[in-house]
Amino acid sequence: MRELVMQIEEAAGVIRRRWPGPARVGIILGTGLGSLAGQIQTEATFEYQTIPHFPRSTTIGHTGQLVCGRLAGLAVVAMEGRFHAYEGYSYQQITFPVRVMRALGAELLVVSNASGGLNPQFGLGDIMVIEDHINLMNGNPLVGINDDRLGPRFPDMSAPYDRRLIDKALEIARRENFVAHKGVYVAVVGPNLETRAEYRFLRTIGADAVGMSTVPEVLVAVHGGMRVLGLSVITDMCLPDCLKPANIEEILAVAAGAEPKLRKIVLGVLDFVQQGQ
Repeated sequence: MRELVMQIEEAAGVIRRRWPGPARVGIILGTGLGSLAGQIQTEATFEYQTIPHFPRSTTIGHTGQLVCGRLAGLAVVAMEGRFHAYEGYSYQQITFPVRVMRALGAELLVVSNASGGLNPQFGLGDIMVIEDHINLMNGNPLVGINDDRLGPRFPDMSAPYDRRLIDKALEIARRENFVAHKGVYVAVVGPNLETRAEYRFLRTIGADAVGMSTVPEVLVAVHGGMRVLGLSVITDMCLPDCLKPANIEEILAVAAGAEPKLRKIVLGVLDFVQQGQ
């Protein structure tokens, strides 16, 4: 763990030499949602390969760079492209950028993803504000020797997603007249999609949407004392009795179409935070 702390400081040091910060917010932009970075008043960008110990993104639709600047009046660090367990990375590697964001000063993590809808009340392109999650991945980034400089040995997960920010996100959606739900996200490893029986199981245990990311990053953010806002775009429906084969091009198209809604929520929430909330 001491080695991890040194790696975090090395990566943060490279960023600080060109962008002193300090950051207030870290943002992870998921599949098809990277265009939100275009709203940032960019002050510095870093290709992932130029940052020590950063993995390389191999997923379609993920640019692979860190954007530093200002958004809604706040200093932000935004990831255009994230890492997944199905790419072969460890959970420590997947979450390393969140550790770096925290080292740069970020107190809030905004994380977005594309996910499959399990709740029959959802529709394509809807936004789900994550109120809780279920971790069905095969690992946890907090396993191993704990370093108290990064966070407590046994972080509490009774409310990993900030309730005030959840309420604000839903309020923004109502005001802007688009559909947003509150729901439970379940994380699986992938890369294959689930069977009909698995979708039935996931719905039975209380999940509203399923995806292959987000939970590791949230675990590390909570471990580091950060507030978290999680947003899912429902890009395909996973209803076992009327299941259709998924198509990555269609998923990306739905995600891109939902981007304006996601942008309104993120900007509105950041304005709320800027006001001291």
